[in-house]
Amino acid sequence: MDAVTDLTRLTIAEAREGLDKKSFSARELTQAYLQAMEAARDLNAYIVETPERALQMAEASDRRIAEGTAGPLEGIPLGIKDLFCTEGVHSQAASHILDGFEPRYESTVTSNLWRDGAVMLGKLNMDEFAMGSSNETSYYGPVKNPWRSKESNADLVPGGSSGGSASAVAAFLCAGATATDTGGSIRQPAAFTGTVGIKPTYGRCSRWGIVAFASSLDQAGPIARSVKDAAILMNSMASVDPKDTTSVDVPVPDYTEEIGLSLKGMKIGLPKEYRLDGMPEEIERKWAEGAAWLKDAGAEIVDISLPHTKYALPAYYIVAPAEASSNLARYDGVRYGLRVDGEDIAGMYENTRSAGFGAEVKRRILIGTYVLSAGYYDAYYLKAQKVRTLIKRDFEQAFEAGVDAILTPATPSAAFGLGSMATASPVEMYLNDIFTVTVNMAGLPGIAVPAGLNASGLPLGLQLIGRPFDESTLFRAGQVIEDAAGRVSPEAWWKVA
Repeated sequence: MDAVTDLTRLTIAEAREGLDKKSFSARELTQAYLQAMEAARDLNAYIVETPERALQMAEASDRRIAEGTAGPLEGIPLGIKDLFCTEGVHSQAASHILDGFEPRYESTVTSNLWRDGAVMLGKLNMDEFAMGSSNETSYYGPVKNPWRSKESNADLVPGGSSGGSASAVAAFLCAGATATDTGGSIRQPAAFTGTVGIKPTYGRCSRWGIVAFASSLDQAGPIARSVKDAAILMNSMASVDPKDTTSVDVPVPDYTEEIGLSLKGMKIGLPKEYRLDGMPEEIERKWAEGAAWLKDAGAEIVDISLPHTKYALPAYYIVAPAEASSNLARYDGVRYGLRVDGEDIAGMYENTRSAGFGAEVKRRILIGTYVLSAGYYDAYYLKAQKVRTLIKRDFEQAFEAGVDAILTPATPSAAFGLGSMATASPVEMYLNDIFTVTVNMAGLPGIAVPAGLNASGLPLGLQLIGRPFDESTLFRAGQVIEDAAGRVSPEAWWKVA
């Protein structure tokens, strides 16, 4: 391996150690990532690269390291999902309707990262307005998964909506990445790419400065190459924020302190409702293997019931589009972004929104507007919110019965082919979120951890679901799965001319 590859292969924990020891500089580390990004543009993981800013930030980090005032993420190069507003830099939610938008403010989460010394490499591709499970709805084109099946060279999806984040982390194009999760958009792409992704408890990370999709479900979190790296990033990303009324003032522990602690005395639940008809045998087997690893580490494995799970997906696809319909009403061509003129102002609105939004976003706005309309609100939206309360209660009862965390598959399959769902109904694509949406509906934390490869050599992930604000237990149990399964990374086919 050359020097560039060596540096980009370091975990965040290893890179921090190397910077502390002056084995290399923050500038050298950043330069290595910028070179890797240049060689991997075929993956389409980045929408915008910010090399000049990255090198300036790295040089500032080197000065702070020399002065002995380094922050916890000093000199660590990160990729930022295009949903996070970054001051003076393209922030368009991968949508044409926000054409040319460069905010004059910084999201709270990215502000926290820059405060702690992190370096911004660029803005990562994603499904438009975070609506998608494959990263194929982006205005900037689909992202490719750096993994390929042993049987074929066909391009695979990285999952969505945080597909650019997951692909970039898996392909060593950033040390870690910010992501968001509304119904599985951190955990599903992490599972598809052999990376670690955690959706924190709703309210743990500020939503201020993040383009809204469904305000009662959206939550920011990290995607990283190891459980420890995810914990390091969470230490910086999590905070209370007076600018976000849904932000919760709960102390942020040092999540890395949980890494390596025993699971003795811990109770892990296996929900019977997650055993689906027609679920691939390899998913079932991996789930059983994960339970065995946790048991070997001292945890007690118990069967539990979450009876309202079967209603989660239909309820989610009422609540999320309803909130999206409301949130996306602000994009009208008047103040910022794309404007397509019309005969009058109503025509301008229509033309702008018609040209600016992609097919999936339009579909969800239409569904959301329909379920909120007079005569349907009670039948759909109100009923979905009642179902949501029941889903939340299922989890509460499991935790009240002494369960510390819940183990489930992260996805119903490994990564599928790019374009393979083009002729499928939207509902088939929505089924990718079957194991993840319950966590958002209940506002709970969930982590996806790589659990090895399937017969085709593609990554499979397991999901751990925790009590509110108990991300610490997820890191502790997640580390056990990582230690048992080992970390995985793809072969760098994308660098071949």
